[in-house]
Amino acid sequence: MSLNKIKNIAVLTSGGDAPGMNAAIRAVVRSCAYYNIKCFGVYRGFQGLIEGDFKELGPRDVKYIVSKGGTFLKTARSKDFATSEGRIQAYENLKKQEIDGLIIIGGDGSFTGGLVFSKEFNIPVIGIPGTIDNDIAGTSHTIGFDTALNTVIDAVDKIRDTATSHKRLFFVEVMGRDAGHLALNSGIGAGAEEILIPEENIGLPKLLDKLKRSKASGKSSCIVIVSEGGKIGKNVFELSDYVEEHLPEYDVRVSVLGHMQRGGSPSCFDRVLASRLGVKAVELLLEGNSKVMVGLINDQVKTTPLEKAIKGTTSIDEELLRISDILSV
Repeated sequence: MSLNKIKNIAVLTSGGDAPGMNAAIRAVVRSCAYYNIKCFGVYRGFQGLIEGDFKELGPRDVKYIVSKGGTFLKTARSKDFATSEGRIQAYENLKKQEIDGLIIIGGDGSFTGGLVFSKEFNIPVIGIPGTIDNDIAGTSHTIGFDTALNTVIDAVDKIRDTATSHKRLFFVEVMGRDAGHLALNSGIGAGAEEILIPEENIGLPKLLDKLKRSKASGKSSCIVIVSEGGKIGKNVFELSDYVEEHLPEYDVRVSVLGHMQRGGSPSCFDRVLASRLGVKAVELLLEGNSKVMVGLINDQVKTTPLEKAIKGTTSIDEELLRISDILSV
């Protein structure tokens, strides 16, 4: 679609919220104003598309949100959008508003819905990766990852204080059901003695051996970062019970950081990243692009086909694994 055919763009956030989504929305809205086209915010993701919950947004509507966590457009998971009837209704609502292109801020599930929608109705769709798990192919950083990382570091630093005071072993569970980027990076940054991630199943015997060596080396306290998708034990509490049973000399505690990792004011890195990707997403639509995601590769904003972003996998940094092993002595 050429520049003169794009008159109205819609933007929505979908899936789990991530710090920096508001900054991305702001960038989209103000880029539209810069290029003299209308921007509509869609509330509550794909469900809002189906229900026609749109609002035209101008530059002043997004003032002050660059520093806010979450998403002011709200987000929701929509079962209705998984049906053809739901998507038809969503398309009818877009047609009523004469919307020519759609920008989706979210993760792989959101991109999957957007890709199906684009193929069915030939509406241009651009994806902006927003998830704290950093598990989207085609970008080195997703919006929200850096902020979540800093939130985890801050929490673990506080836990370390009490672990040292009481000579305790803490299992700290962080988010990351399918990817261990958050656990690995925060574990190194917080000086964890051990890091358990989905990509590497070290097994219970090896974990016990490492903890015994830590004790023998003179460590009186210990922090183990556990990704929620870690493959040792059914969950972090079962893991804690196992270690306490086999290593009674340890006073074991569990801390599940949970959804606090999603919240908070976005870091400067996430604000800048979201701004860069938001501007580029609008420009890609104006240039006639569709079914691609904008991402950061070697600190340059690049595009990746949505299909590849969805089906691709992110690999764990082997060098970080090596560094973690060296520093845990």
